[in-house]
Amino acid sequence: MYTFLPENITPVKQKVPKEQKALIGAFLVGLLLVICAVVSWCYYSFSLRKADRLKTELLFLKKDGFIIHNQQGKVVFRMAFQSGILDLDSCAKYGEILSCTRSDKGPLKFFVQTVLKDKDTVMCYRVRWEEFVADTSILHTMYWDNAYWYGGSEMRTQHWPIKLSGYKEPRPFVTGDVYSFRDGFGGILESYWLSSNATAIKINASVPFHLGWNSTEKVFFFEARYKDSPYKPPPGKQPFPELSYRVCVGLDVTSIHKYMVRRYFNKPTRIPSESAFKYPIWSTWALFKTDINQEKLLNFTESIKKYHFNYSHIEIDDMYSKYYGDFDFDPVKFPDAPAMFKKLKEDGFKVTLWIHPFINYNSSNFGIGIERGLFVKEPSGRLPAMVQWWNGIGAILDFTNPSTKEWFQGNLRQLRTKYGISSFKFDAGETSYLPAQFSTYQPLSDPNMFSRRYTEMADQFYDLAELRVGYQSQNISCFFRIIDRDSEWGYELGLKSLIPTVLTISMLGYPFILPDMIGGNAYTNFTKDMKELYIRWLELSAFMPSMQFSIPPWVFDKEVIEIAQKFTKLHESLVAPLLLELAGEVTDTGDPVIRPIWWISPNDEAAHKIDSQFLIGDTLMVAPVLEPGKQERDVYLPAGKWRSYKGELFQRTPILLTDYPVDLDEVAYFTWVS
Repeated sequence: MYTFLPENITPVKQKVPKEQKALIGAFLVGLLLVICAVVSWCYYSFSLRKADRLKTELLFLKKDGFIIHNQQGKVVFRMAFQSGILDLDSCAKYGEILSCTRSDKGPLKFFVQTVLKDKDTVMCYRVRWEEFVADTSILHTMYWDNAYWYGGSEMRTQHWPIKLSGYKEPRPFVTGDVYSFRDGFGGILESYWLSSNATAIKINASVPFHLGWNSTEKVFFFEARYKDSPYKPPPGKQPFPELSYRVCVGLDVTSIHKYMVRRYFNKPTRIPSESAFKYPIWSTWALFKTDINQEKLLNFTESIKKYHFNYSHIEIDDMYSKYYGDFDFDPVKFPDAPAMFKKLKEDGFKVTLWIHPFINYNSSNFGIGIERGLFVKEPSGRLPAMVQWWNGIGAILDFTNPSTKEWFQGNLRQLRTKYGISSFKFDAGETSYLPAQFSTYQPLSDPNMFSRRYTEMADQFYDLAELRVGYQSQNISCFFRIIDRDSEWGYELGLKSLIPTVLTISMLGYPFILPDMIGGNAYTNFTKDMKELYIRWLELSAFMPSMQFSIPPWVFDKEVIEIAQKFTKLHESLVAPLLLELAGEVTDTGDPVIRPIWWISPNDEAAHKIDSQFLIGDTLMVAPVLEPGKQERDVYLPAGKWRSYKGELFQRTPILLTDYPVDLDEVAYFTWVS
């Protein structure tokens, strides 16, 4: 049965009770809150997962760089990516590896790997950024922040800690002669730096590494590139640059350096001759330059005897041969070389000869070198690459060629046999003397390996040998000589640069250091009026691993002779025994012989910036006078108990002794009292 309603009648909607309305509203609000909570939780969980994905131990990765905290939570290292921005959505974490596959420029291979994890002592990370575009560059910027930094290379103007000025575009980090090429890097270098914040960074050897800086922003520029560079990709590889390095964070600057040296550096395998540590070297250079001859040499040795100095060993420097590249004595300058060497031997002198890797075009050995293929060649590999060095034009020996090494060593051995030569002063060897374009017997992806091969060749004559280049050569057991110094007081190749340079080379892993000639090279600016400079230089050198005279004390007066006698004896009796003890430990530990003050006081900020004092081991601290007209200086004594050379005992330390008196014939030194 159906009920029909009239058309003009509208059904009446039944009203919902107020109580029911409130219930529905509450339900909807609750549902909305639940949805919001779920969304928030999902977003929070995603954020946590993403944050965790971009963090590995104490390192946090951002799209434009990364930061590292120390164990106390302080930011101690910052690196910025200048040549690209990471696409963080392409990043993922697998175990100890955090990797990304894209940047704003396209595909790449980037990863950070935790390679050592000990939160209580050391944390180390391996960082690698590799591009897949030929002839591009990778640029990362490392901030100095408020830390003091050490390491890198020998420089023309040397400070400790590092103090650089201005803005420098990244340039090849290769060995160079900073005496002749002012703006280059020195002959001894390693791509390694450490800071007072207990962080250290070492660039991998596979990187086509360029270094620059901006002192205003307090940053280093680390660049990897092949374009317009002496670096070449390995044979058969595309010129895809790679910037890879290790960053480690430790508890203090001393412990992190010890860790880096033990893990990443070679160590000497042998110790040079004991006499090189104990007795002075007498070089003919500053007095005679290239005008050395038999008569002058014998008169020089007679003066050494006359003034009662130890005979030790004498070094015959530049231009004893007729032509550069000859392996014998000029018969005009040395009319009876065998008799001369017999006399030197009878007098007790060991003789070393200056030698170099150049064969000038007018030497008879130039033709031999071409015939046997002994030289670095031009890019085609057919002709020798002619080079200009400070003594003319010639070819440079290619020590990547085993035949060259054998031929050169054979000639040196003949000299040693014929005249009783003890060893050699190996000069040059820097890559700055290679031509802009060249080829070698074994291709060199890293041009610094030319310097490395030179040091390997010299190692056979290690006991009294000296080198002035070093790259990955910490296992070479020769003395490494700093570049020539000018006879000046300042930081640019002057007296004040000695301690910063020696400390820098020490921290690069080279323990046996020769601080060049006492008083400098006396080219144009040395006169007898510079007696005070000579004395202060002599006093500092007496506490170095080896002493080298070239300007002899007797060119001044009796006072200088007596001071020189005093300090050569002090070096022999006090310094050398400690040096030899420390040298014996180096082959096991790799610890430096000459050490910065912070070595024994790593958390003392005052010690981090001291550049005019140093330690020999942990027990002998030296504070020479390095200012003209001064017979006093400030001396900083770090924590410990110290006894001065005058017998004073200092127990309330650390302390700064202001205007501590030091006479002209004195060096302030202090011994650790256990």
